[in-house]
Amino acid sequence: MIDPLSAVTEAFTSFLFGKVETTRLPVRTSTGQAQAVYLPTAAPGLGDSGVIIGREVYSGKGYIYDPFQLYGQQLPAPHWLVLGESGNGKSALEKTYVLRQLRFRDRQVVVLDAQGEDGVGEWNLIAEQLGITPIRLDPTSAINDGIRLNPLDPSITATGQLALLRTIIEVAMGRGLDERSGFALKVAHGFVTRTITDRQPVLTDIVEQLRHPKPESAEAMNVALDDVRAWGLDVALVIDRLVDGDLRGMFDGPTTVGIDLDAPLIVFDLSHIDRNSIAMPILMAIVGVWLEHTWIRPDRVKRIFLVEEAWHIINSPFVAQLFQRLLKFGRRLGLSFVAVVHHLSDVVDGAAAREAAAILKMASTRTIYAQKTDEARATGRVLGLPRWAVEIIPTLTPGIAVWDVNGNVQVVKHLITETERPLVYTDRAMTESSALSDEALALEQAAEAEAEERAARAVEQHLEDEVVGSSESTVA
Repeated sequence: MIDPLSAVTEAFTSFLFGKVETTRLPVRTSTGQAQAVYLPTAAPGLGDSGVIIGREVYSGKGYIYDPFQLYGQQLPAPHWLVLGESGNGKSALEKTYVLRQLRFRDRQVVVLDAQGEDGVGEWNLIAEQLGITPIRLDPTSAINDGIRLNPLDPSITATGQLALLRTIIEVAMGRGLDERSGFALKVAHGFVTRTITDRQPVLTDIVEQLRHPKPESAEAMNVALDDVRAWGLDVALVIDRLVDGDLRGMFDGPTTVGIDLDAPLIVFDLSHIDRNSIAMPILMAIVGVWLEHTWIRPDRVKRIFLVEEAWHIINSPFVAQLFQRLLKFGRRLGLSFVAVVHHLSDVVDGAAAREAAAILKMASTRTIYAQKTDEARATGRVLGLPRWAVEIIPTLTPGIAVWDVNGNVQVVKHLITETERPLVYTDRAMTESSALSDEALALEQAAEAEAEERAARAVEQHLEDEVVGSSESTVA
């Protein structure tokens, strides 16, 4: 029974303001249903136009991402960095993303495929499915009329050729060219391109001129001919490696006729190259510049340049400088650069820290799969991730990643269709004994569901901690 004072107070309040409280029957519901009613629990997405990636773990909404749709509105640059340790789903994400992008008519993709299995690159199955032959760069097969890319291809400007030659030499030597060596190279290149007109100039021509410079080369600088020869000797020895060394056969002849640069997907298979050798950054430099001058054109086609093992680019100051120019130049022509890296520490602590920081700054989209705790903290500091995201990165299970799209941070579960599955999991597709049975697939799906639930609980707990911490700070 209500005491008299409370009854009088309620009657007076009702007289002045009307009935202030209504009586409602209690409603029982689940948190899954309640979160749909309480919409602020779901952060705004990136829109509904583009390529579907999967679904947000916390809200359950579909997650759609397309740098070409978001560029200029939510994205200052269309470039994308993918991080994470092996076995967590980076490769599956790359492949499904490319397959889904190619559903659009105005898309074209180039992949530098640095990993492989059973003697072919990891993208071989996808290329076969699309009726495309990968461009396989292999020193052993190149000797027997294999694929060749000519750094002196006439489709590359003279300035581009000279910049590429300098980069090759600097990467191989591990230092920049001094003025005298640079002069000798410039003179040899100028003589070759000026005098050889009946065919494509090749690297052998450059080596010949460096070893035997013409008198006019010395007269131009009023120096002795022997001095010019001495200045170019180290340069000649480096280039000779591409002509008669362990990289012979791939770059020492005219560009192979028949490479289709208009195909929707172009795959450079680098799987036969030792990933830890100096050959890999040299290869990436040559392919990158060659593509810049022969592939990227102002034809309104939106292009994606995906590089696996991208630390070979970002960790080399000379190659990174070339790709910085490519990224700046390509952005005006609709190019999205996708760099796949295992550990950010491989990049930011390397010899090209300044160049790496510049490239990372251009990547407005960052996708981070599971990492160890220390690595996750370092990644969070470099990329400026919120504290809750850094704390859940070590707990992520395969297929789930933190997405940071220019400050819009979400936890996303990547979804793969049954049609894509045999193309994406190449190790399973190539080995009959490892094919998943129905029972194993069911167990896998159950584990994925449990992982999603754990991630959702982790996100919810961290968000609640953030709110409580903020409230406590306000009260204090």
